Amino acid sequence: MSLARRLGKSLSKLLLDPRQHAALSSLAFRDAGHGFDVLGFDPEAFGVALGVTRFAYERYFRVTSHGAERLPRSGAAILAANHSGLLPIDGAMIVVDVARQTSPPRVARVIGDVFIPMMPWVGTTFSRIGVVAGSAGNFRHLLESGELVLVFPEGAPGIGKGFRRRYQLQSWRVGHAELALRYRVPVIPVAVIGAEEAWPEIGRLDSFHAFGAPFLPIPATPLPLPVRLHVHYGEPLVLHERFRDADDPGTVRDAARVVKHAVDALIAQGLSQRQGLW
Repeated sequence: MSLARRLGKSLSKLLLDPRQHAALSSLAFRDAGHGFDVLGFDPEAFGVALGVTRFAYERYFRVTSHGAERLPRSGAAILAANHSGLLPIDGAMIVVDVARQTSPPRVARVIGDVFIPMMPWVGTTFSRIGVVAGSAGNFRHLLESGELVLVFPEGAPGIGKGFRRRYQLQSWRVGHAELALRYRVPVIPVAVIGAEEAWPEIGRLDSFHAFGAPFLPIPATPLPLPVRLHVHYGEPLVLHERFRDADDPGTVRDAARVVKHAVDALIAQGLSQRQGLW
């Protein structure tokens, strides 16, 4: 075992409680022969990430999980969630929640924006903890490998919609629906409540496109606010039982609309159940 991997194992053991650390040994992982899977995922790095985010999950955002029994314990599936925040706090907390709520723990492989791999250090770090660049080929590979895939169909517009449009779903991409139909996998709608208020944006620089980024958001506060986050999982949508033709654009749009409506309804339910921000 390399020095880096031994260090990662020691760090995760130090940062996680004994039960959480022991659970990592049963983490599903397909080693491509060099300590990573073919898309760069490293289970030791993932363990460190779980440890590093433990304070944020337990103490800062005090994440509450709802409906986690709907998460599949094995096999390919797609998690489709609303998106918000200047940084992907929502994505990080969903990943941590999925790992904590499943036994053996599952890794929600996040489909990130295509510019992420072009960011020095950040791109490599993200790939080590399970994030993949948002290409159809990567998405297909994950489903063919039986992975749990987390996608934000709003994309970058979701994090740039501003405080006044919080919880209003933006233009909904359809690629996840096409692949759900083609691979006959369920889609689990996910709603994150709280992240829309955690780090409000006061403006953005639309002329900023370093490394392919669509814009540079300007935060209202230097750090995110300690708003309590709620992660809601809805009933799995078996789209392929209702929609047949994954090659028909109209059918795919209709299937994606079903997912969007389910996420929207879950957001409304979560907001109605929330008792204050804190």
